[in-house]
Amino acid sequence: MAPRTAPPSKFGRKSGLVVVGGARAARAPGAVWLVGAGPGDPDLLTFRAFNALRAADVVVHDGLVSDEILDLAPSAARRINVAKRKSRHTLPQDDINQLIVALALDGLTVVRLKGGDPFLFGRGGEELLACRAAGVDCHVVPGVTAALAASAGAGAPLTHRGAAQAVTFVTGHAAHGEPDLDWTALARPNQTVVVYMGVSTAGLIAERLTAAGRAGSTPALVVENASRADERRILTTLADLAQAAEGLTGPALLMVGEAMAMADVAPAADLVSHSLPFERSSRP
Repeated sequence: MAPRTAPPSKFGRKSGLVVVGGARAARAPGAVWLVGAGPGDPDLLTFRAFNALRAADVVVHDGLVSDEILDLAPSAARRINVAKRKSRHTLPQDDINQLIVALALDGLTVVRLKGGDPFLFGRGGEELLACRAAGVDCHVVPGVTAALAASAGAGAPLTHRGAAQAVTFVTGHAAHGEPDLDWTALARPNQTVVVYMGVSTAGLIAERLTAAGRAGSTPALVVENASRADERRILTTLADLAQAAEGLTGPALLMVGEAMAMADVAPAADLVSHSLPFERSSRP
């Protein structure tokens, strides 16, 4: 198979400095690109994300984004790690909002590189609103969310005839107390429930779902580091979900539903050796 190459970029690199009659004029406004970096494997980047990175003057990125993805940006591009991970934030969200706006107002093309998809538990909406309030152009590039990568990698479809006619994404994290979720709705059969950021509350989630009527024997799949070389899959039941999630340290998903019984939980092959060849562009 021939190596993949990105199609021609539609982004363009616009300098922040405008020269009029040989004089140095005020900086023209830049722009912010909210880019989904996907779950980790560079092969899962979209071409639009690739082109956005190639056009970046500065990359403001989450802590989980790999160097392999960051290296797609020009070598001269500044990198700012805001280390957005559960309960471990280098910068508060309000400060990140102010940072990307200030950089764009200084005439820079800012790529705000976020794990997964910017609009799925990524607080991308807050960053978009901050840009709009400041009059900064903001563009959103969708990314492959971890649930899709985990489902595909394990061979466990999120929807499947006769087993799951719906899928619901929820977050298991709550700033104070337990997640504010509709447990009765989540406990209905014939659906898959995917919980992001739910490792620390796995026991509570299992307890609430079973109390609301979901059978303890319902298959459950735990996927840590989806799409990465160190991906780990654990097939269990709702009743044993807390035990399965115990000791996990990487980003993980809890996936509950009858279709999860289809999961392949054999040790993951070397994902790097099976990834598609990715040819980096030499364009500036």
